[in-house]
Amino acid sequence: MAEKDMKEKENNNPELNINTDENITGTTHLNEPVAEESELEKLKTDLEEAKDKYLRKVAEFENFKRRNAKERMELIQTAGREVIADMLEVMDDCDRAQKQMEGTDDAALIKEGVMLVFNKLRNTLQARGVKAMETLNQDFNPDLHDAITEIAAASEEMKGKIVDEILKGYYLNDKIIRHAKVVVGK
Repeated sequence: MAEKDMKEKENNNPELNINTDENITGTTHLNEPVAEESELEKLKTDLEEAKDKYLRKVAEFENFKRRNAKERMELIQTAGREVIADMLEVMDDCDRAQKQMEGTDDAALIKEGVMLVFNKLRNTLQARGVKAMETLNQDFNPDLHDAITEIAAASEEMKGKIVDEILKGYYLNDKIIRHAKVVVGK
């Protein structure tokens, strides 16, 4: 009978409605909080793992950015190295031409030597993608040309066209690196 009285007391008092045996009726069992704690621990572990992965990815990305910036700086610093090396060959030819000019008075030989150096310079630049802009008798295009001045056109068909080139324009691999400075007919 005492057991029956205990069960009634447990059922009437909600604070004491804890059962130690799963077979006995009641609203709460002792093993339920343990399951909640293990689920909470699992979530905490998952959160810590996710945090760790996130921090590693952030660190990896920072290292990538640093490496990329360093490689880019090195590329910028050495980008013109090959061009300069090619230009040094032309400079050597200029030095040889200067020595020849000092040793001779024959204008034809001097002219021929200078023309050879100029042609080598043009060929070296063309091999690197530099191309001169054709401007004379072309329509004026403000995207390609800088108009220095306008002069009266010799004929009606030369109005709006380039009549003189003050400074050549150049392309590097089909991109403008210097606009042509021109005189336009009006």
